[in-house]
Amino acid sequence: MKAMRKSRISQFKQGRLIDHFIAGATARTAARLVGVHRNSAALYFHRLRQIIAVQTETESAAMFGGEVEVDESYFGGQRKGKRGRGAAGKTPVFGAARRGGRVYARVIPDAQSRTLLPIIKRKVTPDSIVYSDSWRGYNVLDASTFKHLRINHSKQFAQARNHINGIENFWNQAKRHMRKFNGVPTAHFELYLRECEWRFNHK
Repeated sequence: MKAMRKSRISQFKQGRLIDHFIAGATARTAARLVGVHRNSAALYFHRLRQIIAVQTETESAAMFGGEVEVDESYFGGQRKGKRGRGAAGKTPVFGAARRGGRVYARVIPDAQSRTLLPIIKRKVTPDSIVYSDSWRGYNVLDASTFKHLRINHSKQFAQARNHINGIENFWNQAKRHMRKFNGVPTAHFELYLRECEWRFNHK
């Protein structure tokens, strides 16, 4: 918070900016409502996201156990053409959600087994029940220390407790939040992703 105290914006206006940030307003909207320059509001919001990123990194050290859902999603890129896995210009993100608890999301280079398995092993305790869809990148979980259950979305989206609705709910919330910015700069995408994780985990 030291960097925030150095801001030229008054404490009162800083408080109002924080209120609008928590409410999910864009920096441009917040600037207009608070009465500061849009660049000042944008910089202030950027600093808030940096603080959140540090906090989520600390929180992410805790492992998930019990029932854990895993999935990947793709953000950004052009709406036209192929979507999902293999879509050009999109940023792949891996996510894990502990049933009834927190989510964890990080940018990944690809959705191959060699990428996904080490992350899952670092994040999920052995002997946990891991739920995934039928993507082949999760095949390696069948021979791991986890109990692996998968749902084939081409046939159904849930079968009793076998589903990944929790992590998909997070994807929906994150994409809905990011859409209001009309494009997130690639260089800052990780910060926006951490913000979405923070919002979900802290309601």
